[in-house]
Amino acid sequence: MSDFWKGKRILVTGHTGFKGSWLTLWLKRLGAEVTGLALPPATNPALFEQLRLADEIVHHLCDIAEAAELNRIVDAAQPEIVFHLAAQSLVRRSYREPAETWRTNVMGTIHLLEALRGLNAPCAAVMITTDKVYLNHEWVHAYRENDALGGYDPYSASKAGAEIAIASWRSAFCPPGGTLAIASARAGNVIGGGDWAEDRLVPDLIRALETGKPLTVRNPLAKRPWQHVLEPLGGYLLLAEKMSSALSAGDPNLGLLTGVFNFGPHASSNRSVADLVREAFRVWPGEMIHQRENNTPHEAQELNLAVEKAYHRLGWVPRWDFEDTVRQTIGWYKDVNTKGPTAARHACLAQIIEFSS
Repeated sequence: MSDFWKGKRILVTGHTGFKGSWLTLWLKRLGAEVTGLALPPATNPALFEQLRLADEIVHHLCDIAEAAELNRIVDAAQPEIVFHLAAQSLVRRSYREPAETWRTNVMGTIHLLEALRGLNAPCAAVMITTDKVYLNHEWVHAYRENDALGGYDPYSASKAGAEIAIASWRSAFCPPGGTLAIASARAGNVIGGGDWAEDRLVPDLIRALETGKPLTVRNPLAKRPWQHVLEPLGGYLLLAEKMSSALSAGDPNLGLLTGVFNFGPHASSNRSVADLVREAFRVWPGEMIHQRENNTPHEAQELNLAVEKAYHRLGWVPRWDFEDTVRQTIGWYKDVNTKGPTAARHACLAQIIEFSS
C-alpha cells in the first residue's frame, strides 16, 4: 500500500465485527484517522476487543437503522472515504429475524447513503454486500457483476435489495463532476482468524477443536469460494484509493471505478466444506461427522465469483491459494489458543505484513 492513507479521514461502519476489525487495524497501520460506527461486538470473545481497537479510533456505538444518530456521526466525521460493512450477516439468523435483517441491511444502507449526500467535501464510499446477492442457478461457472440479483433466504435477498438501493442512489445523486462516488463490493466466503460468529463453519470448527469434540457438518459437499479475509479487504482498499484519487482529480474515467466489483479467490479455491475441514485438520488435528438436520434452511450447493473486472480495472488479483488461506486461518486460532488473547494483535499484524509484502 502507498502513503495515500496517511492522515485520511475514514469512516468504517461495522468496525466491531470480524471483517471490520481486521480493516480497522489495517487502516491504522497505514496511518489513517479512523472513525468507527457499529453496534457492540456480537460475540464473546470478539476480535475488536482482542485487538484493543477502541482506544485507537473515534469509536461510536450506533444502530445504522437510526437515521438521526447516524447523520450526527457522519457529519462530525466528515469522512473522505467510507467503508460500509455494518450488516446482519448471518443466514440462519435471518430466518429467525427476517424483518430486522431487512431493516438493518436495506434501511441502514439507505440512511448511510442519505447521510453521505450531506457531506461538504468529496467522499468515496465502498459499500460491501456479499456474493449471495446473485440469483443462484447452481451454475458451475462463475457469476459476473452484471448477472441477475436474487436471494432465497432473507439475508441474501436483503443484500440484493441493498444493491438495488445503492445503484439507485448512485444513478440519482452522483452525477459526473459531483462530490460523491459510490461503488459496491461483493466478496466470497471469507475466513480468517478472529471470527467467532454463530453458525459459521470456521468458528464452529475452532470451538470443536478447543473442546476436543467432533465437528458436526450439515452440508459437507456444498462448495464455496473460500478466501482469506485480507483478500477482499485489500480489494476494498485498492478500490477506495483509486476511486478517491480519481474523484479528487476530476478524472473523467471515474465511472469505470464506480459500480460493482467482485472480489473472490482463484477458481481452485472453490472447494467443498469437507475439503476445507480436512485441510484444517492438517494444521490442527480433529474429527468430523456428518449429521443431517430436519427442517434445515435452504443452502446453495454451488457459488463461484468471476473477478476479471477487478483485475482489469484495479489490477487486483487474489494472492493466497486455498492451502495458504486455511493454514493462515487455522494457524491464527491455534496460536491464540496457545498464547492467549493478547497474541491476537500480533498474529493479525504479522499476517497483514506477510500479505502486503
